This record gives sequence, C-alpha cells and structure tokens, in this order.
Amino acid sequence: MALLELENIHTYYGQIHALKGISIIVNEAEIVTLIGGNGAGKSTTLNTISGLLHPREGKITLAGEDITTRKAHELVAMGVVQVPEGRRIFARLTVTENLEMGAFTQSKNSIQHNMERVFELFPRLKERRKQYGGTLSGGEQQMLAIGRALMANPRVLLLDEPSMGLAPVLVDSIFETIQTLNKAGTTILLVEQNARMALQIANRGYVLQTGEIVLSGTADELRANEMVQKSYLGIT
Repeated sequence: MALLELENIHTYYGQIHALKGISIIVNEAEIVTLIGGNGAGKSTTLNTISGLLHPREGKITLAGEDITTRKAHELVAMGVVQVPEGRRIFARLTVTENLEMGAFTQSKNSIQHNMERVFELFPRLKERRKQYGGTLSGGEQQMLAIGRALMANPRVLLLDEPSMGLAPVLVDSIFETIQTLNKAGTTILLVEQNARMALQIANRGYVLQTGEIVLSGTADELRANEMVQKSYLGIT
C-alpha cells in the first residue's frame, strides 16, 4: 500500500521550474532512494513533501489523505519528518535539549520513551547528553539530527544526504542505522549522492535529472542499468 504518493508535482523557486511533473510512490515499510547529481531536484522534492515548499501543481497524499497544502509543523504532527541536509542541529543547546526540540508534538510520556529509544540506538549520544551540539563531531551531529527526527515518531522519515562529509567508517554506521530503523517499521525516503550505498539498502529508487524522473525501478534493476552504472556508480 502506498503510504506516501506524489502525483505530477511541479515546484518552483520564483520563476525557476525546479520540479517538472514528478510522480513518486513510497510504500509502507520501504526504503526508497532518490539519486541524482547536484541540482537534480532531490532536496527540493523532500522540502516539497515536508511542507517547506508548496507545489504549484500536483498532489501529495499520506495514506490517501491530501497533504499538498499542509504546513510543515502540521506534517510533523502527522508523522512526516525530515532530517535536513547539513544536519542543522542547535549548536548552543545540549544533546538532550536538541532531542527535546524534535518532540514538540509529543506527550511527556512519549518524549521519555522516545529519548530512551534514541539513546539505545545511539549510545554515543547518551554519553554526551549534556554536551553542546556544536562541540560534537560530524558523525555525532548526524546521529543527533536523526535522533531529533525520531523524537517525533515519524511514519515517513525523509533523509537528506545523511552521509555527506562523513568518514567512510561513519558512513557505514549511518547506513546500518537506517536499515535498523526500517526493520523496526519506519518507512524511509532517502536522498543520497552515494548511489552505491543507497542502492545497497533500498528496495526501490528513482533517478532525478534537472527536476525530472528519468528512470525508476527496484534497487537491483537500477544497479544493473548502464546509465546508472556510468553516471552514479563509477562503472565504465
């Protein structure tokens, strides 16, 4: 069943036509990845889903409910939660305070439960719970950004370039975490320039070029595609 669906979405930045009629389906409990180069429209797609941008044309539904014009805070309460590119944690707040900022839609009991869940998933954050966010390493900040999103009980987790700027060993750790979350039932839409890693964990994927979907299929189909191999996997 389609949990999240985009139909013929056209999004603009002023007069710039950024998304040109894209349609995407994310089924319950899937990992779906969007791959493409810089400026392809990947982050714009996530920002449109999460209500930071609104399309001029098209429709977005969550479990069949039209959410096209919903505001960002309303979508968080509905379970559409984004981990932004560049992490964007609160540098002058502690780890615990950052996590609490992600839980503004939750009850007190839910906050405590989710905090324990985040600390179980990321023991490093528990060790540094009183430390300021700005003093954490890049990998720890990415853990914190994901943890903050989990505090909102996401039905759909939108991940924007989670491996950006991380050392290879940390990239492996972050992708293992994504798989763990998915196995626990979280549906994930993943934007990632590291196409090789993304296609290793995804069920399906879409290839974006200049605001249009040029290819879609299962992860296996995309890995076997000659264009994907040459353009995104470094296989010649």
